[in-house]
Amino acid sequence: MSHTPHDLPEEFPEFVEKMSALKVSDMHFAKLSQEYEELNQKVHLAETNIKPREELSEVDLRKRRSALKDEIYAYLKAN
Repeated sequence: MSHTPHDLPEEFPEFVEKMSALKVSDMHFAKLSQEYEELNQKVHLAETNIKPREELSEVDLRKRRSALKDEIYAYLKAN
């Protein structure tokens, strides 16, 4: 399996243990992290031309991933 850039542990190494615990104990966080992983995979597939997309679609995916990453970071800081 190839490495997909921008995985959550790579983005937030200081929260790796906390993220693991929250994925099990907090359904809201588990949903956020699953959604992020799915978006990140779509961006990666588009960027590597495995599943190319129109430029605007790819930009939209990146914006959604960034907004979700900001939401996850805020959630990690608050909990």
